[in-house]
Amino acid sequence: MIIKYTNTKLSVALALAVATLFLVSCRREQSVRPLATVPAPPVYTDATQWYITDRSAPVDIFYVISTETGDYTLAGLPCHYADTYNDSIRALLHGEMKGVDKILCGNFNYYSPYYRQCTLQAFTSDSLVAVRTPLALRDVHRAFAHYLNRFNQGRPFILAGFSQGALAVVDLLKHIDSSVYSRMIAAYVIGWRVTDSDLVATPCLRPAQDSADLGVTICYNTVRDNSCAIPMISDGNRFAINPVNWCTDATPATFASPISSDTVTVALDTASKLLHLSGYTPTNYILPLIGREGNYHSLEISLYRDALRRNVALRANTFMQSR
Repeated sequence: MIIKYTNTKLSVALALAVATLFLVSCRREQSVRPLATVPAPPVYTDATQWYITDRSAPVDIFYVISTETGDYTLAGLPCHYADTYNDSIRALLHGEMKGVDKILCGNFNYYSPYYRQCTLQAFTSDSLVAVRTPLALRDVHRAFAHYLNRFNQGRPFILAGFSQGALAVVDLLKHIDSSVYSRMIAAYVIGWRVTDSDLVATPCLRPAQDSADLGVTICYNTVRDNSCAIPMISDGNRFAINPVNWCTDATPATFASPISSDTVTVALDTASKLLHLSGYTPTNYILPLIGREGNYHSLEISLYRDALRRNVALRANTFMQSR
């Protein structure tokens, strides 16, 4: 009886030990199992990783696109970055690249890299932005370095980006060296912010004061009123300019909207650094997930496209005449 009892206790103990080891093994496997996946990095010697229009011009535009993608599944796991080798995702990125080339470039050369941009869900919280944007920014830095080494050939250039792309432009300006900066005509940070910490990081972030100053950054965000602002995009912005009359004071500018039948007025609120737009009536402009009614983030290029195209040409011509 004693021996039988001991064997039973031993069997139970062994069973418990095996079960414990199994649970520990499962937990360890879960701890190392990836919760999401990351697409392969774009190789910028590969021509498919660029949208390029070479017009044999003396001036280039390097443009970084905005957020065009949402979360999806890759290899059975969630993915929070654009796969630049996936045809369906590339089509979304290509659409903006082509559209901005048509809107802004005129006769200038145009270079826009595909990059592993964060999906829109990254911008639902500051913590996700902090964790996810570094990978996207590294791609843009690699693309810009390749552009300078292989494509630019010492020409003056304009940096431009919208939304997530504007965030990338701000980051590029923090790392640009003086010889490259001396060829930068201007930087367009459209639909993003330039904060105190950004200004401390680099002297290359100089606010535009008029329509033709050089080596400066153009920045703006448009709302109906301050209550419509999206904090992540515009809070803490330190400077802005009206992209219609190129004033940094509250002087209003009235113009015919190129995307609707409205005559609209835009004026800079000098305290908040937000553009206040009045007279715009359509309602199909609200950004998914983080947008709000009365915030015109999705229209920041299309609404001002005529003024932006003229201004790009003016600054480029001013730069060329100054040489």
